Amino acid sequence: MRPERLGDMRIAIGAPGNGVLLKDALEERLAGDERVSDVVDLSAPDITYPEVSFRVARAVAEGRADRGVLICGTGVGTAIAANKVPGVRAATAHDLLTVRGSVENYDAQILCMGQNVIAAPAAWALIDIWLDLRHDPASNYGPKVGEIEAYEVHLHS
Repeated sequence: MRPERLGDMRIAIGAPGNGVLLKDALEERLAGDERVSDVVDLSAPDITYPEVSFRVARAVAEGRADRGVLICGTGVGTAIAANKVPGVRAATAHDLLTVRGSVENYDAQILCMGQNVIAAPAAWALIDIWLDLRHDPASNYGPKVGEIEAYEVHLHS
């Protein structure tokens, strides 16, 4: 279930060592945002990018978080790993068009970014917009997302 009211969004965030600086900057901003009710950092010292990605993705898949943010060097490794968790769609995005499409079109619950790719102010500007984005299942993309979900259910049954 996705929150619709201001202050209801629960965010899981995480990063391995090569994403900690950007993760910390974004976590601080998220914690102070009125749209966010809770920010849970699932990172740990010396954690690998696959493990932190699995942690964040499981939090989303299990309903303990509404969305997730993963930061590594490029945002690619975390997206690959998070997408291995059934029920999760993670997207790497560093520009407005891709961030918007990731949620509005593809219903991605996890945004992945690269500390080596984007500076904290630009990353926050995108996350600021991302927090307000919603997927419309009645859009042209709704049936395509449904097709992906059906394949995943078949694959894991």
